[in-house]
Amino acid sequence: MTQSTTESRNKAHEQAGRAQDAAGRAVEAGKEAVGAVVDKAQQAAGDAVKAGQHAAQAVGNAADAATGQVGAGVQSLAQSVRQHGPESGMLGQATDTVASTLEQSGRYLQEEGLTGMADDLTNLIKRNPIPALLVGIGIGFLLARLTSSRS
Repeated sequence: MTQSTTESRNKAHEQAGRAQDAAGRAVEAGKEAVGAVVDKAQQAAGDAVKAGQHAAQAVGNAADAATGQVGAGVQSLAQSVRQHGPESGMLGQATDTVASTLEQSGRYLQEEGLTGMADDLTNLIKRNPIPALLVGIGIGFLLARLTSSRS
């Protein structure tokens, strides 16, 4: 082989090596860029989940506060029933029973809120699944009758 051919091959090998190095650096840079994009996407998703959780918690707190206000209104109604209803006889006993039930209901609404009511309903359904299923079927039947008669 001639010297110029050897030099040409060496130069070609050098250029190929440089090209491989450049390609390797480009691949690494691409991997880093993709990793950075993935990290940012994960962070954005995590931030969105946190924001959603905070919003749901705020809605739950607002619902509990509204339920507490309804409870206070029910207790106020109980006091009105007691004040304006008859005090003696059979109607007096009925008035007292209605007022006591309203007071207990209002207290329950204030203390438990919507979250507590949902928990109590869940526990009731777990303890009595068959009656809960039958009640659900009955409600579904009634709703179907109501909506089909309007059409």
